[in-house]
Amino acid sequence: MIQIVTADGVQEKALIADLRSRSAAVGEEITRSAAAIMEDVRRRGYEAVEEYSLKFDKAAPREFAKEELDAAYAACDARLIRAMEHAAANIRDYNEHLLAKTVEWTSPDGGRVGRVVRGLTRVGIYVPGGTAAYPSSVLMNAVPAKVAGVEEIIMVTPPTANLNNAVLAAAKIAGVDRVIGLGGVQAVAALTYGAGFIPKVDKLVGPGNAFVAAAKRMAYGTLDIDMVAGPSEVLVIADETAEAKYVAADLLSQAEHDRLASAILLTTSMELARQVDSEIVRQTGYLSRSEIMEESLKNFGAVIVCPSLERCVELANEVAPEHLEVCTADPRALLPQIKNAGAVFLGAWAPEPLGDYLAGPDHVLPTSGTARFFSPLSVDSFLKTMSVLEFDRASLEPIHDEVIAFAEAEHLTAHANSIRVRFEE
Repeated sequence: MIQIVTADGVQEKALIADLRSRSAAVGEEITRSAAAIMEDVRRRGYEAVEEYSLKFDKAAPREFAKEELDAAYAACDARLIRAMEHAAANIRDYNEHLLAKTVEWTSPDGGRVGRVVRGLTRVGIYVPGGTAAYPSSVLMNAVPAKVAGVEEIIMVTPPTANLNNAVLAAAKIAGVDRVIGLGGVQAVAALTYGAGFIPKVDKLVGPGNAFVAAAKRMAYGTLDIDMVAGPSEVLVIADETAEAKYVAADLLSQAEHDRLASAILLTTSMELARQVDSEIVRQTGYLSRSEIMEESLKNFGAVIVCPSLERCVELANEVAPEHLEVCTADPRALLPQIKNAGAVFLGAWAPEPLGDYLAGPDHVLPTSGTARFFSPLSVDSFLKTMSVLEFDRASLEPIHDEVIAFAEAEHLTAHANSIRVRFEE
């Protein structure tokens, strides 16, 4: 079911190259199509948005009333409501611990300096809904924004049959201010430029299909975005103490996302590698999305047997996976060596789905190796800062000649004059 290779300096590098090929540049046709829609909406506004919504989703954009969210909440299974409220509480707690504060202090020169922290004014949240519904994505995007103090959260999601009660109930639980049935590039464009009753936002977060991803790239600069999400991925580091049944289950939990999903095991044990392969065959026999999992593992799955855990970590840092599980005798001992990962799961009892739904850290994570420089979505994603300076004459006078020296070195005489006139007799 899954290929097993021994790390020899060649095979593992070829596998990593194949993995990265998944995130190749978006096709020209997708880019052209997205660009055309973005420009059309920029020019014609809501008229264009409505036309594209009717064309692609067979429904006009509409805003859901508070009563509709309340009804969706009431219609959901009580067990699901408890789970969503529990998740929201954990996400809130996690982000409250991370929340940056406004701070000021006296500088070495005697002036007051500092940083003011503010939540963004208006944020858009894109919740995909083409082939499935994701209430967890609502919580993971909206709750950190609420903790940040965002004044208005606008959620957009395709007005399809998958816009179900769970998604609307999650919006209510998360405190979303407005829910609009609108998806695709036209939703990105509407939030970028403003269109009719849909206002422009300061930042747009949340995953979507290739068209949405292309549109977000184009929108960046007019507004801020979180990241451009690629196919999902998990990488597991395991030694001979790992439970093959658990490792196989975790690899499959990621492989079921889609055919481009990647699931990689790095291990020091050939015996574990073989056991995991057998478990994958056994477990796919009773799982519903076996066809998708099999294709994903065939094309983008592998077990790489390494000579040491140190080599496992080196390869993991090179891949920079979205999710990194460490299933070893002492998983925390490896944490100081791990440099690049979206989220790190330590031990056999912290499987990736726990992070997807309930633990508190966000499941919106950098993919396709971008964990080398991107971070997970969090309260930080919805904050901006302003620097603050306050000096009086007594604190400026001792250093004013140095400011003038900088200005004159840069031939900015008005800058120098701005300082000099304050100390003229």
